[in-house]
Amino acid sequence: MSIQNGGLRGDVDDLVATLRAYLKQETIGPLRGLGRYLTFGLAGTICFTVGGLFLVLATIRTLQATTDAFQGNLSFLPYLGGVITCVALVSLATLGMKRDGRRHSGG
Repeated sequence: MSIQNGGLRGDVDDLVATLRAYLKQETIGPLRGLGRYLTFGLAGTICFTVGGLFLVLATIRTLQATTDAFQGNLSFLPYLGGVITCVALVSLATLGMKRDGRRHSGG
């Protein structure tokens, strides 16, 4: 059979071409999909981070501006409120991630 198709050299060339096509199919396609997945994940992370930062700053500013109780020795309390807001956001983000990847439906 090797003699009819161009000998051993032809078989090796066919094997190399087949392996090259297989590797392109199995690596480049999934990497493109992974790139899209990472792009949307990074965009969501940036939006969540900016929103969380604004929420923390709003908490601190609201506590400073609306009450006169946080002056003098208690001026650290609005910042403590900001830290508590950060902890709450991290807790919500952690609860939102499931280790097994399953989402529970409401019904």
